[in-house]
Amino acid sequence: MEERLKKLRKSMKETTFRNVNFTEDQQESIRKAISKSDESDEMIYSAILQLTTVEKTGYDLAKVILARGIKRFEDNEGLLYTLLHLMEQKGYLHIRWGEEGAKYYRISEKGRKILPRSEGKATKKKLALSELLEG
Repeated sequence: MEERLKKLRKSMKETTFRNVNFTEDQQESIRKAISKSDESDEMIYSAILQLTTVEKTGYDLAKVILARGIKRFEDNEGLLYTLLHLMEQKGYLHIRWGEEGAKYYRISEKGRKILPRSEGKATKKKLALSELLEG
């Protein structure tokens, strides 16, 4: 972990959080909030691009994203469809309408080009956050 983050953590333990105690319920609530908040936009973009190397419907994407532990869309699936539409408009995804009326998403060439960059950004942010939390 970077030295400045270590110093910040130590300083906060010695001053700000010295007299703070949390119940088990409060700790669990905080853990859940943190797990939802560490899902950066880069991590979600990266997951969608990785998953669409094989054509999938929005419903299929939602199930697999949830299985990966990404909970941002758990109570708001409409947000996923908004994000998919945005990625389609930016040219990162191709769409195809199936005979049964389902919309299928597949990564475009432009999406393939940005995928390595989005994976790198997501990994760096997640590592920095986990190091800070774990100490």
